Amino acid sequence: MILDFHTHIFPSVFRENRETFFSSEPAFETLYNGPEARLSGVSELLDHMDKEGVERSVVFGFPWEEPEHYRRHNDYIIEVVQKHPQRLTGFCSFSPLSPGAIKETERCLDSGLSGVGELAVYGTGFSSEVSDALKEIAGLCVRFDVPLLLHTNEPVGHPYPGKTPMTLNQVYSFLKANPINRIVLAHWGGGILFYGLLKREIREVFQNVWFDTAASPFLYRPEVYRIAGEIVGFEKILFGSDYPLIRPQRYFKEIESTGLPTEVTRGIKGLNAARLLRL
Repeated sequence: MILDFHTHIFPSVFRENRETFFSSEPAFETLYNGPEARLSGVSELLDHMDKEGVERSVVFGFPWEEPEHYRRHNDYIIEVVQKHPQRLTGFCSFSPLSPGAIKETERCLDSGLSGVGELAVYGTGFSSEVSDALKEIAGLCVRFDVPLLLHTNEPVGHPYPGKTPMTLNQVYSFLKANPINRIVLAHWGGGILFYGLLKREIREVFQNVWFDTAASPFLYRPEVYRIAGEIVGFEKILFGSDYPLIRPQRYFKEIESTGLPTEVTRGIKGLNAARLLRL
């Protein structure tokens, strides 16, 4: 099975009128104010999956600030998952700082979605305010027994749209405070996984943590797959394309170039995610 753990799709109201939402959603403008920033719907995703050999995708929207926006987007995710249950697994998304985030989490999980994410606050990263806001959301994920997917990025290196001013200590503090949650850190966890080499404490903190590969070809050399697997375990790596950002085949070529055993690459491409989602 090839399972893409990280894809974004948008209903037509956002795809066709994106400029309308820029004034009230600065993070959306930051990421999507440009002709190269694609917005795709479910039909495009399914066609793309067929061409790329992807059997199932985890789909989610955007961490909107405005309740009207994230409710509309989450309703779209609920609808497409109900129409394509064999191809799509849905997560709900919103800004953790929105006052309606808790209620929306419960509504979406009651409606059959399978996780929460990708959650992000692009202006601040994992500030204490964000971590506090995420506590109750994390509690609901435990109650419903679903994963929580968080946007993370490396705190060093080149700037790019959507790169937040987070620190690895902020990410680590959140993981440590929520040990029973199944947490997926997008974009290789911003590099925090490399600290898995430390002898004390961190192995226990990483026990229920997974890392997706979204945007990896833009960020890391192909050796990251082998090195990350040796540090945290190959079973903790989840292929995610960040669709429509990069084609899956580009990831697969990088994975295959590492010379990893077939059973390891099969895990990364989908079996690890299938186990995490309990498919």
